[in-house]
Amino acid sequence: MLIRTLTCIFLLSLSISNQTYAQEPPLKVGISTVPPFVMETDDGRWEGISIDLWEDIASGMEREFEWVPMSFNELLEAVENDEIDVAFGALTMTADREARFDFSHPFYQTGLSIAVPPIPERGLLSSLKAFISWQFLSAVLALAASLLVVGFLLWLVERRRNPEQFGGSAAQGIGSSFWWAAVTMTTVGYGDKAPVSLAGRLIGLVWMFAGLIMVASFTAAITSSLTVSNLRTGIQGTGDLPGKVVATISNTASQRYLEDEHIRYQTYPDLTAAMESVVSGETDAIVYDRALMQYRNLQLGPKKLTILPGVFAKQLYALALPDGSPLRAEISQEVLRVTEADSWAGTRAAYLGKE
Repeated sequence: MLIRTLTCIFLLSLSISNQTYAQEPPLKVGISTVPPFVMETDDGRWEGISIDLWEDIASGMEREFEWVPMSFNELLEAVENDEIDVAFGALTMTADREARFDFSHPFYQTGLSIAVPPIPERGLLSSLKAFISWQFLSAVLALAASLLVVGFLLWLVERRRNPEQFGGSAAQGIGSSFWWAAVTMTTVGYGDKAPVSLAGRLIGLVWMFAGLIMVASFTAAITSSLTVSNLRTGIQGTGDLPGKVVATISNTASQRYLEDEHIRYQTYPDLTAAMESVVSGETDAIVYDRALMQYRNLQLGPKKLTILPGVFAKQLYALALPDGSPLRAEISQEVLRVTEADSWAGTRAAYLGKE
């Protein structure tokens, strides 16, 4: 009889426990559209890095939930006023926000980066194309013209005094003097031909010094033609931004950074417009959140910018919860479980591409 009574009590408590769990209301999850972290598809579904993260977290917690879409400002107010259970997107952890509500463990580290006009990959084909560029050909033509002029002058003064070396027909004499001008300019000086008249030696002396300058100029022209693509903006890091016009978006961390560093900038209504301004040459570079630029850059196709390596003004993204939320510890534990899994790198790469 006692055993039967205890069994009934156990089954009754188990039933009450299951009813209590089943009656738990779904969590209200506030989201704000920020590609590629939170995006709405054409058929009304939600996807993105943060969406995939939360669905994995909710599955681990065995909790039902419902999406509550709202603007970014409404999102912060809703979580502060305890109107939603959790909020996320591309929500940066800051000291000011920490005073208003709680954060989970961070799930993504990012920061500001610089994107510049597209820099083509350097290879054998691109180097060969540089040799047929107008800049290279014009340098070669200018050099050949200089050799011809100097050779012609030397032939005029040497053709009678030195017929053994510069004599013969006009074509033969000018050809010999052209050869002398070339070997003298390059400081090779084979010694097979040399002027003997005073005027010819004066021309030779002047040409020796002028040749040094011309060789240096010609070398610089070749180098410039081979590396012109890398010199379009000359921006390789934050130290190169002063003196440039930088694109950004109003009321963002990137704008505040540019103001603090006293860097000239131009604001645009959205990220796509800002990045296209760099492509068109309206601005020299863009400074913005690296992850968001990576995602938008994938959509620019052939107009894709070159995002320089490295980040600065680093930021951490996390889930926000009302102050003192009992869910904080459990959600933070789930965040660590998901982000430490091998599949998390694949989730990021699916939206941002490989670094």
